[in-house]
Amino acid sequence: MKMEIMIKPIVTEKATALTEKRGVYTFRVSPDANKMQIKNAVQGLYGVKVVSVNTMRYDGKRKTRYTRTALLRGKTAAFKKAIVKLAEGETIDFYSNI
Repeated sequence: MKMEIMIKPIVTEKATALTEKRGVYTFRVSPDANKMQIKNAVQGLYGVKVVSVNTMRYDGKRKTRYTRTALLRGKTAAFKKAIVKLAEGETIDFYSNI
């Protein structure tokens, strides 16, 4: 059974600013993935050399919505985020296959 490590790249204003400023890329990854698995997945998918990987865990946030009929309560999913630093001169183009 092969675990799906990479879920999707995070392309927000903050993540794009980090890419331009420091040359790091941000991905949403499986909560079970470790740094070595993330490094190998990025190198295999994009054909680049990864220098370092930093990870962050996010808990799900509680959400409450008031509707006409009832008060709805729920929770967003917990996830893990990886910040990947590439070797000097390497880049990843997320929009190349559109």
